[in-house]
Amino acid sequence: MTTMTADEAVFTPTVVRTRHLKVAITLTIVSVVLGLLFLLSPVTGDSVFRVSDGIAWSIPDIHVPSAPTVWITWILVAVLTAWAWWDAVGYRRSGLWLPILYAVLSMFAFLAWAAQDGGVVPVAGTLAGALSLSVPLVYGALAGVIGERGGVVNIAIEGQLLLGAFSAVLLSSITRNPFVGLIGAMIGGVLVAFVLAAFAIRYLVDQIIVGVVLNVLVSGLTGFLYGAMLSPNEATLNNAVTFPNWKIPLLGDIPVIGPVLFDQTFIVYLMYIVVGVVAWGMYRTRWGLRLRAVGEHPQAADTVGIRVNPTRFWNVLLAGAIAGIGGAYFTLVSVPQFTKDMTAGLGFIALAAVIFGGWDPVRATLAALLFGFATNLQNLLTVLKTPIPSEFMLMLPYVVTILAVAGFAGQIKAPAADGKPYIKG
Repeated sequence: MTTMTADEAVFTPTVVRTRHLKVAITLTIVSVVLGLLFLLSPVTGDSVFRVSDGIAWSIPDIHVPSAPTVWITWILVAVLTAWAWWDAVGYRRSGLWLPILYAVLSMFAFLAWAAQDGGVVPVAGTLAGALSLSVPLVYGALAGVIGERGGVVNIAIEGQLLLGAFSAVLLSSITRNPFVGLIGAMIGGVLVAFVLAAFAIRYLVDQIIVGVVLNVLVSGLTGFLYGAMLSPNEATLNNAVTFPNWKIPLLGDIPVIGPVLFDQTFIVYLMYIVVGVVAWGMYRTRWGLRLRAVGEHPQAADTVGIRVNPTRFWNVLLAGAIAGIGGAYFTLVSVPQFTKDMTAGLGFIALAAVIFGGWDPVRATLAALLFGFATNLQNLLTVLKTPIPSEFMLMLPYVVTILAVAGFAGQIKAPAADGKPYIKG
């Protein structure tokens, strides 16, 4: 019989295993809610999914029997929930495929229930509406990722979106050129970001407080200017020239994805480019390496010659410019006029997308698309005349946001120096 010496006992590593229960618990809650909904409001008839509409390569409508489809799909959802619990009990992390497949199946079941008795779900139209609502969220999420990767919490995304929307409508109305309005929106976002960077980085004021104050300040300022300038002069100062839709030949006629992705405005096409450039640049370029260095280990970055605070400052300004483009979407694409607080808190949902996406550009973009889909879903449910009260449908985007952040984001960690000012020496 061998015995362990004192030195071996001291240096023997201890393996600590943790059960990851958040995914399993979240899926269980959603499954129970769906099951109760299907039981208390039984479905009848058929559900119709309109895959394509008004394009060259059309696909016939898909008719499915509502009740069997709902319950078979719910059983598959329950199996995925059990799988998540099996992983949790076995101290394993569930793969990303599981919640994605769960979301697709549960949404299919829910839409089949909502479209019972011959209701029509326009798939392409629903996805296009979701993308439209997601554009400001994507730009805001990218701004949040850049700021927080550099160590600055960008709570002021809401203010950057709002001032961007105001600047865009003002300059576009005066010059009758949407591109000038877009540049003005970027400048508006940069102005808000400059104040945030100056107080948070230069004067070491708490970043959360500065961001909240800036949101309130921009809301009050744009509200005052709207009443004093835009409202009395709507024809000349609040009547923007918007970006038209530019359909890409052939690609725009592909069923489902064609009208959704390739019959869009300049700002949407620019979004594709910005997402790709930021995702590539953050992990493949010197800029991305320095950005991540000052957000994770500013002391080490300073040691190798990276100027921490200037790097943070300029990247916060870049984030503000990107958020400003998202603000321009409100007045240069959605509607040609500015109204008070028209961003309606989307800056905070964009911040939730940053957390849910794990401070990664691509994942934050996907999270923003999810929240945009949830927002558009309430409009679809209204059209389908579901028995769900309208108050609950208005809550839907925020419920999805809470479930996503509380159920999944708790497993990830922010950059180590996020929100922490750097004092050299």
